[in-house]
Amino acid sequence: MKRRAFLQSATVAGAVPLLGPRGVNPAVHSPDTSNAMTHRGELDERSLDELQLGMTRGDWTAERLVELYRAQVALRDAPRGGIHAVIEMNPDAEAIARDLDRERRAGFVRGPLHGIPVMLKDNIDTGDRMQTTAGSLALVGAPAPRDAFLVERLRAAGAVVLGKTNLSEWANFRSSRSSSGWSSRGGQTRNPHVLDRNPCGSSSGSGAAVAASLCAIAIGTETDGSIVCPASANGVVGLKPTVGLWSRSGIIPISATQDTAGPMGRTVRDVATLLGALAGVDPAIRGPPRPWATHMPTTPDSWIPMGCAGAGSGCCGARSASTRRSTG
Repeated sequence: MKRRAFLQSATVAGAVPLLGPRGVNPAVHSPDTSNAMTHRGELDERSLDELQLGMTRGDWTAERLVELYRAQVALRDAPRGGIHAVIEMNPDAEAIARDLDRERRAGFVRGPLHGIPVMLKDNIDTGDRMQTTAGSLALVGAPAPRDAFLVERLRAAGAVVLGKTNLSEWANFRSSRSSSGWSSRGGQTRNPHVLDRNPCGSSSGSGAAVAASLCAIAIGTETDGSIVCPASANGVVGLKPTVGLWSRSGIIPISATQDTAGPMGRTVRDVATLLGALAGVDPAIRGPPRPWATHMPTTPDSWIPMGCAGAGSGCCGARSASTRRSTG
Protein backbone atom coordinates (compact mmCIF):
# COMPACT_ATOMS: atom_id res chain seq x y z
CA MET A 1 0.00 0.00 0.00
CA LYS A 2 1.27 3.48 -0.88
CA ARG A 3 2.12 5.77 2.04
CA ARG A 4 -0.53 8.33 0.99
CA ALA A 5 -3.23 5.64 0.67
CA PHE A 6 -2.33 4.25 4.09
CA LEU A 7 -2.46 7.66 5.76
CA GLN A 8 -5.76 8.54 4.09
CA SER A 9 -7.42 5.25 4.99
CA ALA A 10 -6.22 5.38 8.60
CA THR A 11 -7.27 8.99 9.12
CA VAL A 12 -10.63 8.60 7.42
CA ALA A 13 -11.40 5.56 9.58
CA GLY A 14 -10.85 7.65 12.68
CA ALA A 15 -12.82 10.60 11.33
CA VAL A 16 -16.04 8.83 10.25
CA PRO A 17 -17.87 9.09 13.61
CA LEU A 18 -17.39 12.87 13.56
CA LEU A 19 -18.81 13.40 10.08
CA GLY A 20 -22.31 13.62 8.68
CA PRO A 21 -24.44 10.76 7.40
CA ARG A 22 -22.49 10.56 4.16
CA GLY A 23 -19.08 10.86 5.80
CA VAL A 24 -18.62 14.46 4.64
CA ASN A 25 -18.45 17.64 6.67
CA PRO A 26 -20.32 20.16 4.46
CA ALA A 27 -18.64 23.08 6.21
CA VAL A 28 -15.21 21.91 4.98
CA HIS A 29 -15.65 19.90 1.79
CA SER A 30 -17.02 21.43 -1.38
CA PRO A 31 -17.54 20.33 -5.01
CA ASP A 32 -14.59 22.51 -6.04
CA THR A 33 -12.09 19.97 -4.65
CA SER A 34 -13.98 16.72 -5.25
CA ASN A 35 -11.12 15.02 -7.12
CA ALA A 36 -8.20 17.28 -6.18
CA MET A 37 -6.39 14.93 -3.82
CA THR A 38 -7.41 11.67 -5.50
CA HIS A 39 -6.08 12.82 -8.90
CA ARG A 40 -2.61 11.37 -9.41
CA GLY A 41 -0.16 14.14 -10.29
CA GLU A 42 3.00 13.58 -12.30
CA LEU A 43 5.17 14.77 -9.42
CA ASP A 44 3.30 13.12 -6.54
CA GLU A 45 5.66 11.62 -3.93
CA ARG A 46 8.78 12.36 -5.97
CA SER A 47 12.01 12.46 -3.98
CA LEU A 48 14.91 14.83 -4.68
CA ASP A 49 16.93 11.97 -6.16
CA GLU A 50 14.06 11.11 -8.54
CA LEU A 51 13.69 14.72 -9.62
CA GLN A 52 17.42 15.11 -10.23
CA LEU A 53 17.57 11.84 -12.18
CA GLY A 54 14.61 12.99 -14.27
CA MET A 55 16.30 16.30 -15.09
CA THR A 56 19.56 14.51 -15.93
CA ARG A 57 17.72 12.15 -18.32
CA GLY A 58 15.74 15.01 -19.86
CA ASP A 59 12.35 13.90 -18.53
CA TRP A 60 11.86 17.34 -16.99
CA THR A 61 13.52 20.71 -16.90
CA ALA A 62 13.55 22.94 -13.84
CA GLU A 63 11.07 25.19 -15.63
CA ARG A 64 8.77 22.24 -16.26
CA LEU A 65 8.92 21.28 -12.59
CA VAL A 66 7.84 24.80 -11.64
CA GLU A 67 4.95 24.60 -14.11
CA LEU A 68 3.81 21.22 -12.78
CA TYR A 69 3.98 22.27 -9.14
CA ARG A 70 2.16 25.50 -9.96
CA ALA A 71 -0.58 23.42 -11.57
CA GLN A 72 -0.77 21.25 -8.43
CA VAL A 73 -1.22 24.38 -6.31
CA ALA A 74 -3.99 25.62 -8.61
CA LEU A 75 -5.76 22.24 -8.43
CA ARG A 76 -5.35 21.28 -4.77
CA ASP A 77 -4.61 24.42 -2.83
CA ALA A 78 -6.26 27.50 -4.29
CA PRO A 79 -9.94 26.55 -4.86
CA ARG A 80 -12.65 27.11 -2.30
CA GLY A 81 -12.40 24.20 0.10
CA GLY A 82 -8.75 23.60 -0.83
CA ILE A 83 -5.76 23.02 1.43
CA HIS A 84 -4.67 26.67 1.68
CA ALA A 85 -1.05 25.71 2.36
CA VAL A 86 0.38 28.32 -0.02
CA ILE A 87 0.07 31.99 0.78
CA GLU A 88 1.84 33.35 -2.33
CA MET A 89 3.55 32.07 -5.47
CA ASN A 90 6.80 33.53 -6.78
CA PRO A 91 6.10 35.37 -10.06
CA ASP A 92 9.78 35.01 -11.03
CA ALA A 93 10.07 31.25 -10.44
CA GLU A 94 9.92 30.28 -14.13
CA ALA A 95 12.58 32.83 -15.10
CA ILE A 96 14.89 31.60 -12.33
CA ALA A 97 14.32 28.00 -13.44
CA ARG A 98 15.15 28.86 -17.07
CA ASP A 99 18.51 30.30 -15.99
CA LEU A 100 19.27 27.13 -14.05
CA ASP A 101 18.29 25.01 -17.06
CA ARG A 102 20.80 26.94 -19.17
CA GLU A 103 23.49 26.14 -16.60
CA ARG A 104 22.60 22.45 -16.72
CA ARG A 105 22.73 22.38 -20.51
CA ALA A 106 26.17 23.98 -20.31
CA GLY A 107 27.33 21.15 -18.07
CA PHE A 108 27.24 23.05 -14.77
CA VAL A 109 25.15 21.52 -11.99
CA ARG A 110 25.55 23.23 -8.63
CA GLY A 111 24.54 20.25 -6.52
CA PRO A 112 21.58 18.13 -5.42
CA LEU A 113 19.26 21.16 -5.14
CA HIS A 114 19.94 22.45 -8.67
CA GLY A 115 16.57 23.26 -10.25
CA ILE A 116 14.54 21.97 -7.28
CA PRO A 117 11.42 24.02 -6.36
CA VAL A 118 11.28 24.87 -2.64
CA MET A 119 8.57 26.55 -0.55
CA LEU A 120 9.41 28.90 2.34
CA LYS A 121 7.37 29.70 5.42
CA ASP A 122 6.05 33.27 5.23
CA ASN A 123 8.20 34.54 8.09
CA ILE A 124 11.45 34.12 6.12
CA ASP A 125 12.68 37.18 4.19
CA THR A 126 13.04 37.10 0.42
CA GLY A 127 14.32 40.22 -1.30
CA ASP A 128 12.14 39.77 -4.37
CA ARG A 129 8.58 40.55 -5.45
CA MET A 130 7.03 38.35 -2.75
CA GLN A 131 5.90 39.57 0.65
CA THR A 132 7.17 38.44 4.06
CA THR A 133 4.31 38.93 6.50
CA ALA A 134 4.19 36.09 9.07
CA GLY A 135 0.63 35.72 7.80
CA SER A 136 -0.38 39.15 9.11
CA LEU A 137 -2.17 41.82 7.11
CA ALA A 138 -0.17 44.37 9.14
CA LEU A 139 2.98 43.62 7.12
CA VAL A 140 1.42 43.47 3.65
CA GLY A 141 2.99 46.11 1.43
CA ALA A 142 6.30 46.21 3.30
CA PRO A 143 8.49 43.65 1.47
CA ALA A 144 11.86 42.59 2.84
CA PRO A 145 14.81 44.57 1.46
CA ARG A 146 17.04 41.51 1.10
CA ASP A 147 17.13 37.72 1.31
CA ALA A 148 17.57 35.99 4.63
CA PHE A 149 21.03 34.39 4.81
CA LEU A 150 19.56 30.90 4.45
CA VAL A 151 17.71 32.04 1.31
CA GLU A 152 20.99 33.34 -0.11
CA ARG A 153 22.46 29.88 0.46
CA LEU A 154 19.37 28.24 -1.01
CA ARG A 155 19.66 30.28 -4.21
CA ALA A 156 23.43 29.68 -4.39
CA ALA A 157 22.75 25.94 -4.19
CA GLY A 158 20.55 26.23 -7.30
CA ALA A 159 17.12 25.85 -5.70
CA VAL A 160 14.08 27.69 -7.08
CA VAL A 161 12.05 29.58 -4.49
CA LEU A 162 8.57 28.56 -5.64
CA GLY A 163 6.49 30.46 -3.11
CA LYS A 164 5.63 31.18 0.53
CA THR A 165 3.58 28.91 2.78
CA ASN A 166 0.84 29.77 5.22
CA LEU A 167 1.37 29.52 8.97
CA SER A 168 -0.21 30.11 12.31
CA GLU A 169 -0.15 33.92 12.27
CA TRP A 170 3.00 35.39 13.85
CA ALA A 171 4.18 31.77 14.23
CA ASN A 172 1.43 31.15 16.80
CA PHE A 173 2.62 33.98 19.04
CA ARG A 174 -0.46 36.15 18.74
CA SER A 175 -2.86 34.42 21.12
CA SER A 176 -3.04 31.58 23.63
CA ARG A 177 -6.20 30.38 21.87
CA SER A 178 -5.22 30.73 18.21
CA SER A 179 -5.94 28.06 15.61
CA SER A 180 -3.03 26.07 14.17
CA GLY A 181 -2.50 27.03 10.55
CA TRP A 182 -4.76 30.10 10.54
CA SER A 183 -3.59 33.54 9.48
CA SER A 184 -5.47 36.67 8.49
CA ARG A 185 -3.62 36.71 5.18
CA GLY A 186 -3.79 33.04 4.26
CA GLY A 187 -6.91 31.73 5.99
CA GLN A 188 -7.02 28.23 7.49
CA THR A 189 -4.55 25.62 6.27
CA ARG A 190 -6.09 22.14 6.17
CA ASN A 191 -4.59 18.71 6.57
CA PRO A 192 -4.39 17.31 3.01
CA HIS A 193 -5.16 13.75 4.13
CA VAL A 194 -8.51 14.70 5.70
CA LEU A 195 -9.50 18.32 5.23
CA ASP A 196 -11.25 18.81 8.57
CA ARG A 197 -8.26 17.54 10.57
CA ASN A 198 -5.72 19.77 12.34
CA PRO A 199 -2.51 20.32 10.31
CA CYS A 200 -0.73 21.45 13.50
CA GLY A 201 1.54 24.47 13.50
CA SER A 202 2.97 26.86 13.24
CA SER A 203 4.70 25.58 10.06
CA SER A 204 1.33 24.23 8.89
CA GLY A 205 1.63 25.32 5.28
CA SER A 206 5.13 23.89 4.82
CA GLY A 207 4.08 20.50 6.18
CA ALA A 208 0.82 20.39 4.20
CA ALA A 209 2.52 21.56 0.99
CA VAL A 210 5.05 18.72 1.12
CA ALA A 211 2.35 16.16 2.00
CA ALA A 212 0.18 17.30 -0.92
CA SER A 213 3.12 17.35 -3.36
CA LEU A 214 2.81 21.10 -3.94
CA CYS A 215 6.61 21.33 -3.78
CA ALA A 216 9.58 19.03 -3.55
CA ILE A 217 10.79 20.24 -0.16
CA ALA A 218 9.95 23.11 2.17
CA ILE A 219 11.40 25.16 4.99
CA GLY A 220 9.60 25.80 8.26
CA THR A 221 10.62 27.46 11.51
CA GLU A 222 10.35 26.27 15.09
CA THR A 223 10.50 27.70 18.58
CA ASP A 224 8.80 24.78 20.32
CA GLY A 225 7.24 22.10 18.13
CA SER A 226 6.41 24.16 15.04
CA ILE A 227 8.28 21.89 12.62
CA VAL A 228 8.00 18.48 14.25
CA CYS A 229 4.27 18.74 15.05
CA PRO A 230 3.14 19.60 11.47
CA ALA A 231 5.51 16.92 10.16
CA SER A 232 3.81 14.36 12.37
CA ALA A 233 0.26 15.54 11.63
CA ASN A 234 0.82 15.65 7.85
CA GLY A 235 2.85 12.43 7.58
CA VAL A 236 6.15 13.92 6.38
CA VAL A 237 9.66 14.31 7.83
CA GLY A 238 10.68 17.46 9.68
CA LEU A 239 13.84 18.39 11.55
CA LYS A 240 14.55 21.15 14.04
CA PRO A 241 18.31 21.72 13.70
CA THR A 242 20.50 22.62 16.63
CA VAL A 243 20.08 26.37 17.17
CA GLY A 244 22.88 28.08 15.26
CA LEU A 245 23.38 25.38 12.63
CA TRP A 246 21.25 27.45 10.25
CA SER A 247 21.42 31.23 10.31
CA ARG A 248 18.39 33.00 11.79
CA SER A 249 19.03 36.41 10.26
CA GLY A 250 16.12 37.58 8.14
CA ILE A 251 13.52 35.49 10.01
CA ILE A 252 10.74 37.16 12.01
CA PRO A 253 11.71 36.19 15.58
CA ILE A 254 10.11 34.95 18.79
CA SER A 255 12.89 33.58 21.01
CA ALA A 256 16.61 34.36 20.94
CA THR A 257 17.44 30.98 22.47
CA GLN A 258 15.00 28.62 20.72
CA ASP A 259 14.20 29.90 17.22
CA THR A 260 15.55 28.20 14.12
CA ALA A 261 14.46 27.38 10.61
CA GLY A 262 14.54 23.75 9.52
CA PRO A 263 13.90 21.40 6.59
CA MET A 264 10.70 19.50 5.83
CA GLY A 265 10.49 16.81 3.17
CA ARG A 266 9.12 13.47 2.11
CA THR A 267 12.10 11.36 3.19
CA VAL A 268 14.91 11.51 5.73
CA ARG A 269 17.39 11.71 2.85
CA ASP A 270 15.61 14.72 1.33
CA VAL A 271 15.64 16.49 4.70
CA ALA A 272 19.34 15.66 5.19
CA THR A 273 20.12 17.05 1.72
CA LEU A 274 18.46 20.38 2.51
CA LEU A 275 19.96 20.46 6.02
CA GLY A 276 23.50 20.12 4.71
CA ALA A 277 23.07 22.64 1.90
CA LEU A 278 22.01 25.44 4.23
CA ALA A 279 24.18 24.72 7.29
CA GLY A 280 26.93 27.25 7.77
CA VAL A 281 28.19 30.32 9.56
CA ASP A 282 26.54 33.65 8.78
CA PRO A 283 29.37 36.23 8.69
CA ALA A 284 26.93 38.95 9.74
CA ILE A 285 26.24 37.24 13.08
CA ARG A 286 28.74 38.06 15.79
CA GLY A 287 29.58 35.52 18.45
CA PRO A 288 32.17 32.99 19.63
CA PRO A 289 33.63 30.52 17.10
CA ARG A 290 31.58 27.38 16.61
CA PRO A 291 33.82 24.27 16.53
CA TRP A 292 31.33 22.28 14.44
CA ALA A 293 31.49 24.86 11.64
CA THR A 294 34.88 23.62 10.43
CA HIS A 295 33.93 19.95 10.01
CA MET A 296 30.27 19.81 9.04
CA PRO A 297 29.17 16.92 6.81
CA THR A 298 28.77 17.88 3.17
CA THR A 299 26.54 15.10 1.80
CA PRO A 300 23.20 13.53 2.83
CA ASP A 301 24.94 10.20 3.43
CA SER A 302 27.21 11.94 5.94
CA TRP A 303 24.34 13.56 7.84
CA ILE A 304 22.02 10.54 8.08
CA PRO A 305 24.31 8.21 10.15
CA MET A 306 24.51 10.94 12.82
CA GLY A 307 20.82 10.36 13.49
CA CYS A 308 18.27 13.04 14.25
CA ALA A 309 19.71 13.63 17.71
CA GLY A 310 23.15 14.27 16.24
CA ALA A 311 21.96 16.74 13.63
CA GLY A 312 19.36 18.54 15.65
CA SER A 313 16.95 18.51 18.53
CA GLY A 314 13.90 16.96 16.90
CA CYS A 315 13.00 14.90 13.87
CA CYS A 316 9.63 13.39 13.18
CA GLY A 317 7.18 12.42 10.50
CA ALA A 318 5.96 9.32 8.78
CA ARG A 319 8.99 7.37 9.93
CA SER A 320 9.51 8.83 13.41
CA ALA A 321 6.38 10.36 14.86
CA SER A 322 6.27 12.63 17.87
CA THR A 323 3.43 15.00 18.60
CA ARG A 324 4.21 18.04 20.72
CA ARG A 325 2.25 21.03 21.90
CA SER A 326 3.03 23.74 19.36
CA THR A 327 3.68 27.20 20.69
CA GLY A 328 5.81 28.75 17.98
